[in-house]
Amino acid sequence: MYPERKPEWKSERRDPVLTRPMDVLEQFPVRKSKTRKREFRQEAARLLESYGYTCHEERGSMGAVNLVAGDPERAKYLITAHYDTCARMLVPNFITPCNAAIYLLYQLVLVLGIVGGSALLGIGAGILTGSPGVGELVYLVCLFGILYLMMAGPANPTNANDNTSGVVTLLEIARTLPENRREQVCFVLFDLEELGLVGSASYKKAHPKAIRNQLALNLDCVGDGETIMLFPTGKLKRSPEKLAHLRTCCGSFGTRRILLREKGFSVYPSDQYQFPYGVGICALRGKRILYLSRIHTAKDTTLNPTNINILRAALITLITCPQGE
Repeated sequence: MYPERKPEWKSERRDPVLTRPMDVLEQFPVRKSKTRKREFRQEAARLLESYGYTCHEERGSMGAVNLVAGDPERAKYLITAHYDTCARMLVPNFITPCNAAIYLLYQLVLVLGIVGGSALLGIGAGILTGSPGVGELVYLVCLFGILYLMMAGPANPTNANDNTSGVVTLLEIARTLPENRREQVCFVLFDLEELGLVGSASYKKAHPKAIRNQLALNLDCVGDGETIMLFPTGKLKRSPEKLAHLRTCCGSFGTRRILLREKGFSVYPSDQYQFPYGVGICALRGKRILYLSRIHTAKDTTLNPTNINILRAALITLITCPQGE
């Protein structure tokens, strides 16, 4: 059960740390520990309140705490992004969301590398000790140890794209959204996406009726890439009217382009899957093969302001377009 939502969020800090959305990149580059996430939520709430929004926190399973600005039950649009950051990995989370063969091949190689590496260490331990039991134990310890480190290990020190870019874009949209449209939009910063979409699942459980018809625009890794792709859920793909509405924010913008993936293979693992009419939004590199790389490693250092400005303008156009009324 969820506790009753507080009508207003009051920050415990006196001196503002965030004076503009882009300050998140410098002031809160890591948002993994409970303390750091709490401090970030306080400052994000303070900033959103300075823009005229009413904020509250919602608590869910596994200790997830989501920050909500606006009225979830009355909004027509959800603008979402996860604010938690990941553990550091030795290899990047490489994703080709429009290419099934490469996507599956990379996942297979990653799994085989983890299992195979653990098995080799276990075999070596068994040979050295002359005990198969010791080898099995070492194998299991290594396997589950690697998985634990991937999920809950030391924090990655740089998270510019994943997902500071989504947080900054959400805050920029909130800052510049026309006042006469603000009742139509609810902004949600999800917790524990990196542990398996926990925060968005908790939000879904708390607002089952409201999300049935809301268009949920989820910003995740939008700061590094020239192609900004919109990935609609299966139900949204079957809605010609809603797809036509989404097309109003697509097009070419200088060196950038916004595309809607209506057909063909597409998989982008993020919070939009919790919503019937969810849209995953990310920036991809490459030309013939579009890909997302560098995240979950120390090389995640790129947050291009151009992407933020283009997305901010495009999504505000989508929200204010008469076609969506």
